[in-house]
Amino acid sequence: MDIDELERAGIIKRLPIDEKKVSDALDLAKRDLKAARNMMGENCDWAFSIAYNSMLQSVRALMFSKGYRPSSDAGHVSARFAKLFLKEDDVIMFDRMRRKRHTAVYGSVGTISRTEAENALSRAEKFIREIETLIKRG
Repeated sequence: MDIDELERAGIIKRLPIDEKKVSDALDLAKRDLKAARNMMGENCDWAFSIAYNSMLQSVRALMFSKGYRPSSDAGHVSARFAKLFLKEDDVIMFDRMRRKRHTAVYGSVGTISRTEAENALSRAEKFIREIETLIKRG
């Protein structure tokens, strides 16, 4: 699906590009990444979930920078949009983290190991940097 198809399907909505929305979403991504790091010693499930949320916020920043917003809060919307701009491996990892986060939040306690949480933090940091680079390029 290309960007026009996402828009026609009502998955994304066009809006005027607003640099404040872009920078606010990136600030949220960085805030969440910091919070995830701080949570590592207490709860790996939440550290992972917050790291995923930081990635989600960075994709929202990318959407805003392109003049779009999601028409819903569903994670798959962001993954579908990200697929248009990011490397396939990054999108696959983002979507896997979305599913794993769902299990950690709605499933059972202790779903995420310390190693998984640490990997999520590393991936989120790299993911956010890649999106920032895309936004700067225009």
